[in-house]
Amino acid sequence: MNKPSVKQQIERYCRELRLSTIRECYEDEAHKAEQEQSSFAEYLLEVLRQESEVRLQKRTERWLRESRLPLHKNLESFDLSRLPKKATHQVKVLRDGSFLGRKENVLAFGNPGSGKTHLVSGIGQELIHRGFRIYFSECRFLVEMLLREKRELRLEKKLKSLKKYDALILDDIGYVQQNREEMEVLFTLLAQRYERGSVMITSNLPFSKWDMIFKDQMTTAAAIDRVVHHSVILELNIPSYRMEAAQERINRESEERSAN
Repeated sequence: MNKPSVKQQIERYCRELRLSTIRECYEDEAHKAEQEQSSFAEYLLEVLRQESEVRLQKRTERWLRESRLPLHKNLESFDLSRLPKKATHQVKVLRDGSFLGRKENVLAFGNPGSGKTHLVSGIGQELIHRGFRIYFSECRFLVEMLLREKRELRLEKKLKSLKKYDALILDDIGYVQQNREEMEVLFTLLAQRYERGSVMITSNLPFSKWDMIFKDQMTTAAAIDRVVHHSVILELNIPSYRMEAAQERINRESEERSAN
């Protein structure tokens, strides 16, 4: 039986070790190394670098899909100049992800249309590119899902599975007024994440109105205590960008009619 060639053996080991990028590039890089008289160490470094870069890119793409983030709402398309000076500085700090290591929360408050969802979505995407795992959901949908898991006696298992995410983004926590059973699973989630993982929350409701969500003062106080302790609060007290865009469109159409 003929002994496998060096090429066949290299490709076999690459398949076994799942080094698909090295299997694709090692020959071209070997020729390049010969021409440039690179050392064996430099050649090895280059093929390992390419393998690492492709793996990182694929992981980032997979985590972006898994995150359920609205990917069109990124920081590139968000006008940071609209933010108050303090919020602009806070966003710059949040982008590096260091708050996740400290298990801190991010609470974004503001009127409808102020860009809360867009902003936290953009930050979330930035964090994924930096190697953190993020999960995004409208709060009402996440609560509905947790409630289904509770009814199927799988709530504990589901909460455990959410621990793999460095941050959960709960969008519009006050949009739907939950009944008591829904409130309980939401509180359980927040309590489970307390000092174990970050949450990023957007809300139109100030804390003084959170009893509309949690129904009684003691539960409301306990929930607020858990999310505020170790937190960054983004106050987006700015005009609605949707209203501004609508007004600009109206003005533009009016000018066009006048010109005609």
